Amino acid sequence: MFNLTKRRAIIVYYNGRRVLRSLHHYGQLRYASKHFHYAILYVNQDRYDEIKERVQHLRAVKRVISSARPDLDPTLTDLEQTGLYKQHDEDD
Repeated sequence: MFNLTKRRAIIVYYNGRRVLRSLHHYGQLRYASKHFHYAILYVNQDRYDEIKERVQHLRAVKRVISSARPDLDPTLTDLEQTGLYKQHDEDD
């Protein structure tokens, strides 16, 4: 049977493009921007903290940001409770 592995994105800001070669060793490199000098790296959820620490210590890496997607509520109930978001019906 096919098993899905939980993955999480890491956004890596870098100084030089040479660091992209070493990022391949830590996870799946999905996107690298030449102009804005950032890359999106997908790693397994169980090794996420370990890999994030290792990537932060690479020579050409400026900063590493975690993806907020797993922490967001897909039903938007938090925003409805604060009054920032109202769900509208199509009939209204």
